[in-house]
Amino acid sequence: MAAENKISIDDIKKLREQTGAGMMAAKKALEEANGDFTKAQENLRLAGAASAAKKSDRVAAEGVIVSYVHDNRIGVMVEVNCETDFVARTDDFKNFAKDVAMQIAATNPEYIRPEDVPAEVINKEKELIGKELAAAGKSAEMIEKITDGKLAKFYEQICLVKQPFIKDQDCTIEQLTAELVGKLGENIVIGKISRIALGEK
Repeated sequence: MAAENKISIDDIKKLREQTGAGMMAAKKALEEANGDFTKAQENLRLAGAASAAKKSDRVAAEGVIVSYVHDNRIGVMVEVNCETDFVARTDDFKNFAKDVAMQIAATNPEYIRPEDVPAEVINKEKELIGKELAAAGKSAEMIEKITDGKLAKFYEQICLVKQPFIKDQDCTIEQLTAELVGKLGENIVIGKISRIALGEK
């Protein structure tokens, strides 16, 4: 009961606005976190990720193609897919697609997800990391451990879904997608992306 007393309607409302969760889900997350707002946000993100994993094998053939132009110098087109035309027409879905387009304009990812990165690119990066660490006197065992962490950073730079969201650095595009899947109840996939910058070849 003490946990319930700590939780105000304002906290529930604020959590709903920040995560898009329903009233009961937000209240439950706050109760489970004993009123800890940050922990409640994390719990909702984990729940969204679990929901997204369950829906990831469902066909997403509907959706939208969104364009975004920044300062007449950078142009982006992105395809975002969902399962039904009904969800594709919702403001939540369309706003997500616009946010993804803005992310691409700002960060210029080379790939959408790590599995899209060619093996030769990954192997080359591993080789460079290995040489750098060996030159620093690291043992083979340490090199293997450190390489995983450095590869994660590498994916964060070149893969859209691993990047911190430009509007919330504590949330990646992958987590943002999972939250929307949890909210809308459909598989959501970032399909194709294209970015053009003025003067670039």
